Amino acid sequence: MDKVVSSYEAYEIFKKIYPSLEHREYFYMLCLNRNNKVLGYSLISMGGLSGTVVDVRIIMQTALKANACSIILSHNHPSGNLTPSSQDRDINNKIKEAGRLLDIPVLDHLILTPETFLSFADEGLM
Repeated sequence: MDKVVSSYEAYEIFKKIYPSLEHREYFYMLCLNRNNKVLGYSLISMGGLSGTVVDVRIIMQTALKANACSIILSHNHPSGNLTPSSQDRDINNKIKEAGRLLDIPVLDHLILTPETFLSFADEGLM
């Protein structure tokens, strides 16, 4: 079972999960136990070339069913642009608030490209 203690380790796990980082946008989450070990992952949504729809309720339902103590979010930008959009920031804040209410902290949110990643936590956006 993988343990996540840095954004780079989360990126390495997500890279193995994603079917592609270049052709369409995906949104995945990792469910973690109290020791930050990965309980599992889930595909939340699969979209088109420039976006995907994310439902906060599905994320929280998945976390609850997995008995997750915390979660890490991720999505890719097929364009290769790592800059979070206003929609990225908005959905991140909604999920964080839902997690706060359910006592399931959102530890990070990564944007992936084929070459690299951006961590909301590392950039002070969490």
